[in-house]
Amino acid sequence: MPQLTVLPSNKVIEAAAGQTLLQALLAGGESLSSKCNGQAKCGACHLFLKEGRKGVSRMTPTENAKLDTIVGVGSKSRLACQVVLGEEPVTVELLGALSGF
Repeated sequence: MPQLTVLPSNKVIEAAAGQTLLQALLAGGESLSSKCNGQAKCGACHLFLKEGRKGVSRMTPTENAKLDTIVGVGSKSRLACQVVLGEEPVTVELLGALSGF
């Protein structure tokens, strides 16, 4: 069971391998929006994957294409709806108003 640390609150969520980050964050009580039901179409779940990049799924072409349209994207940017958790601990930074949504 991967441990998910959420910044800036430092909240720790026990997630399940195979869940998306979006599913784990919502189950853990975080208020992260997704206007497209996890289809990588809206970009509202943009966050920064700070630690644990090797323990999650690789970026798909669909996710990469959507990230290319979002202001403020960096090398650690991911869409929570597209990142599938493995067994490794992960740290993410929620962007809130900074993501443009």
